[in-house]
Amino acid sequence: MLKTILSISGKPGLYKLVSRGKNMLIVESLVDKKRFPAYGNEKIISLGDIAMYTDTEDVPLKDVLTSMKKKENGEVVKMELKKATADDLRAYLAEVLPTFDRDRVYPSDIKKLISWYNLLVKNNMTDFEEAPEAGETAEAKTEAAE
Repeated sequence: MLKTILSISGKPGLYKLVSRGKNMLIVESLVDKKRFPAYGNEKIISLGDIAMYTDTEDVPLKDVLTSMKKKENGEVVKMELKKATADDLRAYLAEVLPTFDRDRVYPSDIKKLISWYNLLVKNNMTDFEEAPEAGETAEAKTEAAE
């Protein structure tokens, strides 16, 4: 699911990939449901490709979002982001991801993470685990049978 949710640099919010055109993507805003083209010269990244820095190795965003979902029982984060201090944001992320790298993860990153999570929850997109590919399930069944 996260592979089809996009962040576009310079544009607020998140976007769902609707279709692919020649040299562009057709995306739909999760905020207002408007559709528009996103071109190759814009910095577009899939949430499935994002990871958070930790003290050991990078943790995929899906794992962080899943941890947030468990902490919040599937509800939105009730933190007032505009009034939250850097210490408030770091304390929240420490509850969700205790080993996050305090030097490389900035308060603005944590705000963006929380706003993305809230937007996904409001749009009922809380299945953060990637569904295995059809080929992977066949391989897993073969291995299990052996």
